[in-house]
Amino acid sequence: MKFKQLMTAAIVAASFAASAPAFSADKQKLEFWTMSLSPKFNDYFKGVVDKYNAQNPNVEVVWTDYPWDVIQAKFTAAVAAGKPPALVNLNVPWAYDYKQDGLIQPLDGLIDKSQYVAGALKDVQFDGKTWAFPFYNGANVIAYNTEIFKKAGLDPKLPPKTLDMQIAYAKTIKAKTGIAGFAPALGPTKVEGFFLQEGLDVIKDGKAVFNSPAHVALVKKLAAAYKSGAFLKDNLFAQDNFQVSMAAYNSGRMAMLVSVPSSMTRVRDDAPAIYKVTEVAGAPVGKTGIASGGWMFNYGVAKNVDKALLPEIGKLGNYLTNAENQLAFSKLAGTLPTAKKTAQDAFFQTLPANAGAVEKAIAQAAKNLDNTRTVFLTGVKDSEVLSNKLGAAIEQAVTGRKDAKAALDEAANFWNQKLAAK
Repeated sequence: MKFKQLMTAAIVAASFAASAPAFSADKQKLEFWTMSLSPKFNDYFKGVVDKYNAQNPNVEVVWTDYPWDVIQAKFTAAVAAGKPPALVNLNVPWAYDYKQDGLIQPLDGLIDKSQYVAGALKDVQFDGKTWAFPFYNGANVIAYNTEIFKKAGLDPKLPPKTLDMQIAYAKTIKAKTGIAGFAPALGPTKVEGFFLQEGLDVIKDGKAVFNSPAHVALVKKLAAAYKSGAFLKDNLFAQDNFQVSMAAYNSGRMAMLVSVPSSMTRVRDDAPAIYKVTEVAGAPVGKTGIASGGWMFNYGVAKNVDKALLPEIGKLGNYLTNAENQLAFSKLAGTLPTAKKTAQDAFFQTLPANAGAVEKAIAQAAKNLDNTRTVFLTGVKDSEVLSNKLGAAIEQAVTGRKDAKAALDEAANFWNQKLAAK
């Protein structure tokens, strides 16, 4: 959400800052905010804060957690009041938006870049500067039902490594077993990333370019797979088709599930029979070489934070995201780390003798961390309206209700009218 859109909420909510508790004058108060991590991780953050305060008696660190759907309004209100937190928990698109709106500041003089994996650091580098401390991440794996693979004549030891292979496998599975292969993410806000993952630009030189011959060819390939029944059709073009895809996999109605490692706990707990025959591999890497499924969370620093606090804020940001704390959090949350040392820990690199899909998924995802990126569309206003238009065009083309080139041309023209008016 943009700064101007939140100004009314900021003015109304700014008064909350005035009621903040007082602290001893000889201590620096540093408050950091997280997003929807309480109450599940209360003990973790209490331990992290208590340790930091004990080691730094000149500082009083306070942790505050807000639900994901209110933290942006709270942060903007705090910035407007001139009393922002020391650190605020953001995802990568929010960090980009806040950088564009001038609400956060670059951290190159504060952050210890050497402790993070390459992909995580690149996620928060815009215009040649680093804008946040990387915290935790996600990365997709592909879970697949080995019994369905066998029935379709596919070797369970040879999972698909590309989108083309995955589509080919899905067609074979449908033809031989009558079961859907998988469900790609083709809905609004997702299809842009789908194109980018395959090395196809969405916008170039300020204009929509997703109606090129390469884009049309890819959409026609999807349409052919859809017609063959290779895709699970339930909610295929919804903004989020995860829940129905998970239910389909757990009930044996879909052969392959592309998702984050933590999803394997749902398979284990809800469908033990399916879990026993589930194998896991790294998700197919797109033509860009980027591993899909990255959605990195980080800590940003407000533009108007007290400059006298910056050295201590940098110290706190590096501490909250250091290898030791990331390892403890990853073990609790089932997330992937952004710290190099954590990623090399035995927890991620060594499989126990009785490893199941959960442990295998974590290990597989950890192998791709350097190449894991948060793929999203940048530099676009009214992105929701534009994305809905593109999503509708993709649905028309893939389902065969409209010629692929005509559908994409229509959407591109709509985008270009909007882009020209900004």
